[in-house]
Amino acid sequence: MEVEKSPISIEQEDSEMGEGDAVEKPKSNRKSSSDSDSSDSEDEAEQTEQLLTLGSELCSNPSNYDAHVEYIKLLRRRGEIEKLREARENMNALFPLSPAMWVEWAKDEASLSNDSNFEAVEKLYERGISEYLSIPLWCEYLNYVQEHDPEVRQCSADGISKARNLFERAVTAAALHVALGSQIWDAYTQFEQAILLTIDQFDIQAKEKQVQRIRSIFHRHLSIPLANLKSTLLAYKAWEVEQGNALDAESDSVDGISSHVASAYQKAEEMYNARAHFEEDISRQDIFDSERFQHYMSYLEFEKSYGDPARVQILYERAITDFPVSSDLWLDYTRYLDKTLKAGNVVKSVYARVTRNCPWVGELWVRYLLCLERGHASEKEISAVFERSLQCSFSTFEEYLDLFLTRVDGLRRRISSARGDDDLNYSLIRKSFQQAVDYLSPHMKNTAGLFRLHAYWARLELKLGNDLSGARGVWESLLKTCSSMLEAWQGYIAMEIELGYINEARAIYRRCYSKKFSGTGSEDICHAWLRFEREFGALEDLNHAVQKVMPRLEELQLFRLQLESKSFPEATDQREQTLKKTTREKRKSDSSAIDEQSPAKRQKNTSQSQKKIHEKKNTEGQNLAEANDVEERKGKVGKQVNEPQMKDTKPSKTRLYTDKCTAFVSNLNFKTKDEDLQQFFSEVGAVTAIRILYDKFTGKSRGLAYVDFEDDEHLAAAVAKNKQMLLGKRLSIARSNPKQGKKESVPRTAPGALEDGSNQSGTESKESGEISKGSSIDNVSHPSAHKRVESIQLKGKNTFAVPRNVRPLGWTANTTRSREDGDEKPKSNDEFRKMFMKT
Repeated sequence: MEVEKSPISIEQEDSEMGEGDAVEKPKSNRKSSSDSDSSDSEDEAEQTEQLLTLGSELCSNPSNYDAHVEYIKLLRRRGEIEKLREARENMNALFPLSPAMWVEWAKDEASLSNDSNFEAVEKLYERGISEYLSIPLWCEYLNYVQEHDPEVRQCSADGISKARNLFERAVTAAALHVALGSQIWDAYTQFEQAILLTIDQFDIQAKEKQVQRIRSIFHRHLSIPLANLKSTLLAYKAWEVEQGNALDAESDSVDGISSHVASAYQKAEEMYNARAHFEEDISRQDIFDSERFQHYMSYLEFEKSYGDPARVQILYERAITDFPVSSDLWLDYTRYLDKTLKAGNVVKSVYARVTRNCPWVGELWVRYLLCLERGHASEKEISAVFERSLQCSFSTFEEYLDLFLTRVDGLRRRISSARGDDDLNYSLIRKSFQQAVDYLSPHMKNTAGLFRLHAYWARLELKLGNDLSGARGVWESLLKTCSSMLEAWQGYIAMEIELGYINEARAIYRRCYSKKFSGTGSEDICHAWLRFEREFGALEDLNHAVQKVMPRLEELQLFRLQLESKSFPEATDQREQTLKKTTREKRKSDSSAIDEQSPAKRQKNTSQSQKKIHEKKNTEGQNLAEANDVEERKGKVGKQVNEPQMKDTKPSKTRLYTDKCTAFVSNLNFKTKDEDLQQFFSEVGAVTAIRILYDKFTGKSRGLAYVDFEDDEHLAAAVAKNKQMLLGKRLSIARSNPKQGKKESVPRTAPGALEDGSNQSGTESKESGEISKGSSIDNVSHPSAHKRVESIQLKGKNTFAVPRNVRPLGWTANTTRSREDGDEKPKSNDEFRKMFMKT
């Protein structure tokens, strides 16, 4: 047999041939030889530099797949065998190799050694076929065993049995491959026919047995829907003719063969015809990978409808070979295996492969642990898989949480089942919980996931650990990091009540009733304490709770009223601004329409519009009076709540955000709401206003916010929380420093105010130019600040003809005008004409 030469031997032959040519023609080739040597030295220097660069890259970043591939190619080109072998092992420790890389590796090792190294090369092929389905790799493996295995080559009984077992493995793994499966069957048939030729002609019984074995292989081959079935039928008929059976070897009909073989062949041909267009779609080279992936998924749905798990699994393996890092494909594949196949070893091997191809998907690791538990794997094996999973990088912390909980679930089930495993005890559960808390607490503060983890831990401390103090310690550790989380306090109290420790539950209520919680949590915990004392406490306990809770509830109620009273003027301002904007747009459209009308029609519409304006003025006056009455009632409530603040407020000016005690928060999660910031700064306290900035065109959050505090002390405490996490984002918190030097804000009602009201204070926060949405508390406006200024200022050349009681568009009425004057009756055109004639 001709053994393939290694890269080193090939280079040696090339160099030897070059030396011979140089001896024959030394003069003519002296110059070209020197040029070649110079070029080779330059290439070698360049390759050496590339090796150093790739080596340093792999040392700093071992997960660089492309760097591994280039490094191996360069080492193979240079013929550095030991380094090449080490590089391949290092890459395979992190990634599965492609079938082509396995074939290349096995051939290189086979060319460097004799048959004495047969087992090492055989192990390489075994490693290769365990990672991906590849017909060429299987064929190379089968050929290598037949040519280099001494027992198989000598046709000994053990060698033949070994080869047959390998062929049967290949048939099980790859013979259902519709496009290339015939190659496995053809190789199997040729091997058995070669065995037939070695049998003694006089051993009739052995020959007949071998003939039946070959015929059986042909029958199995013809019953499977594969490509080139007709050529297989012709080969089978030709072989039967060689055995002395009268068949038409030239015809592809089933005449002359047994009925059951003919029926199986026709059925297989029909099945292949039904799949031919799917095979054509997935084998096309002129389409994108995404389109080929969709063709695979359609093909899989078709195969699933037939209900043959073996065929579906083969098709999944073909898709995996083409798309090895598609997490969606692996997830779909493992779901199907968990649902249909009962062979634990097969499913476990698939999960072992999937976690090497897509280690960044937490759900696949969770399923792997469940698969090992279903297969009754040892604690050592499960623990090793779990530790490997923790070394991976997942996209969310919830995936890590799910992984920890899956590990704890498995330990709990196995300990409860009392299987007698000495390696299992509750200390493993406590260790897993502690590991999860240490890792997740800094990143999942005040989240439902962290609360769920601690609640589960406390319950197992009671049920399996029989440790009440340990369970209380779990709740206390949660309250240290999530003291503003209402659910944490409620869970702790519920555990104490369930165990019958009423005094301990009462002590927890006393600790938390005065704390601030998001939403209505502060009121809820107070009412919960009162219900608790009614159901479990004595009369003295109830009275004590009432004395503690009622002042707190009154304080919270007044705080709510204050928020409502200060938010009502803002709503009124917004409605008035919307009404003014609508009126301006309508007037603008009406004026443009009037310009296009004839003079007669324009005069008629003017008289009608004057009447409508008069009616609208009366209606707006009534609405404004009603709004003022409501504001006066709300103002009384606000005065009772915060009288000192109301004394400093001037009724004629709108109060603005001065940013004197304001924190500027950036890098917010776009889903952050006011409640999230309120809860984030709950430990600091004294938050008076929260303003999240929104884009005025899209309405989406800009990731910025202003948070106002009562004094500098609380502001400094808030700035100290800089770089802390909120909803997966690391916040940037700094003291707001608005621009200085601008003029003070002049309200529109002040004398000498600009007509457009554009002269705003320079100390306003940036919220004035943004669409701010939030729990703004200090932005209080007085109703008198919104009264219309009705002083008439006539400007321009054409104002002399304007009647005194007709207000041009955009003019405002004079508020100082007494009601006793009343509205004069509009003058007619004749009256105006007489008035002008007199002058």
